[in-house]
Amino acid sequence: MAGFTYQQVGVDPERKAAGLAGLLRWVSQTFALRPDLGKPLLPIGAYANAIRLTPDIAVAITTDNVGTKVLVAQLAGRYDTVGFDCVAINVNDLLCVGATPLALVDYIAVAQIEAETLEQIGRGLYEGARQARIAIVGGELAQVRELLQGVRPETAFDLSATAIGVVHPERLIVGADLAPGDVVLGLPSSGLHCNGLTLARRILLSEAPYQVDTVVPELGQTVGEALLSPTRIYVAEALALLDANIAVKAFFHISGDGWLNLLRYQAEGVGLRIEQVPEPPALFRLIQELGPVSPAEMYRTFNMGVGFAIIVPEARAEQAHDLIEAQGTPVWHLGRVVADSERRLVLAPLGLVGRKGSFERER
Repeated sequence: MAGFTYQQVGVDPERKAAGLAGLLRWVSQTFALRPDLGKPLLPIGAYANAIRLTPDIAVAITTDNVGTKVLVAQLAGRYDTVGFDCVAINVNDLLCVGATPLALVDYIAVAQIEAETLEQIGRGLYEGARQARIAIVGGELAQVRELLQGVRPETAFDLSATAIGVVHPERLIVGADLAPGDVVLGLPSSGLHCNGLTLARRILLSEAPYQVDTVVPELGQTVGEALLSPTRIYVAEALALLDANIAVKAFFHISGDGWLNLLRYQAEGVGLRIEQVPEPPALFRLIQELGPVSPAEMYRTFNMGVGFAIIVPEARAEQAHDLIEAQGTPVWHLGRVVADSERRLVLAPLGLVGRKGSFERER
């Protein structure tokens, strides 16, 4: 049996990149429509963008949805975790530009109003907001039966949000000053988060003889429980570093595109060499074995147990480590920044090199 890829199950990263070109050609022209307060401080493609309001205050903004994780929620009849996810994926992206998250508005589209479903989603939104230290200040509830199908049309829904934060315009973090010797730290994920669910569902719920309520010994829980594990929020850890004036050079939310997110920095002439790749949790090992899925595809698609990464100067690495651990979060020293004109991500223990949207075997 040939190994599964994300492209084979309908998610094509290369086609997405090509398709965005035409869209962005028009969107980028809007920058000139507000050359004063509306002018973005970062290029499109950053985790979030920012608009300067005063010499000392910029508003950072980002938007995202929970993807096909809503289909697992439908199958399981459980909706309390996806609201949490919706908060998490947005605030984690705000952190990546150095912003302190402040508020969020949500968008919920439903095939029909189900009071219990909305109550569960609301409960998750609240808990996510509590942990992220933000307010949910509004939103939209749309009844759009004709637009939605899902796995059970009567319970179909979609869930997205837009979040804002604040940051000093001169303290935006974009990985512009990385230097050889800087240290890459990694923080654990809580599972798949909201990425790779299309591939995971195909393997676990179609190719394997599992249902959402199947208890899998390797997981110690049902398939549905494993897939619905809510996205980890990294606000406490990131703000602990910023509040301590640690010279953080880059934050990375390991979301869509898996470990290739580690290449989302602006610096030229440097790459990353990862010397410690943590053992992936059981869920990822099960997906890889049942697929089968190649290591290159796994690390391009999933977070593989590392949900957030940070680059700090070597001289502050131990202090950063201690501050993160003080939040109750384990931390790994993954590797270092190295001189590299090709801007490659080398996963040395796996013999993989990431660049230009994919991983290949190290030569």
